[in-house]
Amino acid sequence: GSVEDLLAFSDETLIRAVAACTIPVVSAIGHEPDSPLLDYVADVRASTPTDAASKLVPDFQQELNALNNARQSVRRTIGQLITRESTSLTQLRARPVLATPDGFLIARREDLLNSRRRIRVHITNVVLHATTQLAHTRDIVRALSPGFTLERGYAIVQGPDHHIIRDSSQLNPEEVVHVRVASGSFSATVNQITAKDPA
Repeated sequence: GSVEDLLAFSDETLIRAVAACTIPVVSAIGHEPDSPLLDYVADVRASTPTDAASKLVPDFQQELNALNNARQSVRRTIGQLITRESTSLTQLRARPVLATPDGFLIARREDLLNSRRRIRVHITNVVLHATTQLAHTRDIVRALSPGFTLERGYAIVQGPDHHIIRDSSQLNPEEVVHVRVASGSFSATVNQITAKDPA
């Protein structure tokens, strides 16, 4: 057709209607040298009505190939997933704790028994050490006690005023002193006083 024949496809009313249309519009005027305004507002531009038909109705064989490709891709993905999970399961089964669970429990039981034995030995050593220390401390206290000193043959002498006599100069002849020994006490009269030899 001539340019005048194509003017109808550049009509403002038509152009606005196509632009506002919510349904997809295909422009297939079939006049390549000229481009009516409809070609610019249509959703799809086809060179000929035959081209428009091929764009609107996909090629069956092409769609079938795409479907087969998608199906093979899904199968391949599923196969890879199954292989990966099977490998993970095999590796999991190969772990000692799952391959021989009894052996794992026996090893843990041995560890527990060894720990209990070590704790028992440690507690025994602590108790023995504490007992030894207590006996040693008791011996020291006993050795420092007045009663133990008396048991070794010493005596405590108190003067008439009941003060402990530490030096012979504190006594006078004929004074009565009180003598305490390990098994009891008695009184004695001072008959003679002998000073300590300076040497």
